[in-house]
Amino acid sequence: METTEINSEAPIITSDVVVTPTVDNLGRSYATGKRKDAIARVWVKSGAGKIIINGKESSKYFTRPVLNMLVNQPLVLTDKLSSIDANITVSGGGLSGQAGAVRHGVSKALSLFDPNLRATLKAEGFLTRDARIVERKKY
Repeated sequence: METTEINSEAPIITSDVVVTPTVDNLGRSYATGKRKDAIARVWVKSGAGKIIINGKESSKYFTRPVLNMLVNQPLVLTDKLSSIDANITVSGGGLSGQAGAVRHGVSKALSLFDPNLRATLKAEGFLTRDARIVERKKY
């Protein structure tokens, strides 16, 4: 049986990687969220907790409480509901798909804005795109 010596000059690779926030010159992070046929473009910055979707308040755009809850889930989970402003443009699909796309986009933008939140959001599955789409009709 051979014994091998460990080379003490070999580089040591550690998992302590310093991740810096991805923020533009206006202090915003941008991400795209998708669900079914809906696509949401999300800009997140620090602020007073205003969520604007297509020029309207979140509660005015998504009138059903379930859809509002879906949009706010990542912010509630990370305790950023009152400290983050989000400006969102969403198009395509129906209201349910749009709410899912907004949740996905807000989660991705939050993880870019504050990389420490990534583990929390990933554990809840908010960073994973829901790839289910409508099945085609068979005649």
